[in-house]
Amino acid sequence: MQILSVLNDVLTGALGPFGPLIAVGGLGVMLILITIPMMLRQKQDPLEKLKQANQRQSAASGGGKTNLRAGKQNKKLDRYATFLEPQDAKQLSQVRLKLMQAGYRHRDAVRYFHFAQFALAVGLLILGVIYYVLFKAGTETSTQETLLYILGPAGIGYMMPKYWVTKRQQKRQEEIQDGFPDSLDMMLVCIEAGQSMDQSIIRVASEMRASYPALAEEFEIVALQIKAGRDKPSVLGEMAERCGVQDISSFVTVLVQSQTFGTSIGEALRVYAGEMRDKRVMRAEEKANKLPTKMTLATMMLTVPPLLIILVGPSVLGIMELLAMSQK
Repeated sequence: MQILSVLNDVLTGALGPFGPLIAVGGLGVMLILITIPMMLRQKQDPLEKLKQANQRQSAASGGGKTNLRAGKQNKKLDRYATFLEPQDAKQLSQVRLKLMQAGYRHRDAVRYFHFAQFALAVGLLILGVIYYVLFKAGTETSTQETLLYILGPAGIGYMMPKYWVTKRQQKRQEEIQDGFPDSLDMMLVCIEAGQSMDQSIIRVASEMRASYPALAEEFEIVALQIKAGRDKPSVLGEMAERCGVQDISSFVTVLVQSQTFGTSIGEALRVYAGEMRDKRVMRAEEKANKLPTKMTLATMMLTVPPLLIILVGPSVLGIMELLAMSQK
């Protein structure tokens, strides 16, 4: 008991009234940083060792030729898969779809995302503890303020990757939505010129790259998948899922119905392209109509105070002078 009391007095004198709490928090962070890699480290399967040895032997015998797909996945993250990936299949598919809609198609994108959340949370937690020890330990702070200084940066670091991915997803969807009517017009011109649907998709992808790179990339993926032999409805459905834009989902439905019932694709594209142009004009008009409402608060903040100063200021000065003269 005497040792604990002496240790408490030392920590309180060095770090302030919350010295024991800071020490316990620092030890907890060190314990997390030390034990998590030890817990996540898995022994390599002997069968996996044999497989890797066979691959190295075949690579050496083949004159250094390696599989092009072998280097796309990060093998170092496999041992941390249970920690860096959600165990629920539904949640994992939702996170992967959101990252795909934001433009991150790497097969380890989910692991990188959760690793960024964990690393930023722990790093900013350590910075919060250091900031509190250096600048706030000697002052009188409440328990709520202490937790805010220490745990607040950790919460911000955990939410930063999610906010970044959400903003990237919204920006990419807006870009695809803005460029989709132009791509439909170009596709209609190509089809009416005698090209097939596959050729028109390739041409639109090459022409739209300078102005709308995200949409051009989606069309290129569709063209490559069709060249690989996949059926067109499933490829277009995956494109609608990757983009997450309602206009593209409706466009896929129009093409599938046109192919099913044997109607003219050019006529369907002409009607749908006209609707998309009208819809884009309506979105622009909606933004223009919202602009006066958004400018009202800024206008009042910038014009009302100077107006009050000009109108009421002289009267206030006169009243103050009269009060000063009456007191004399």
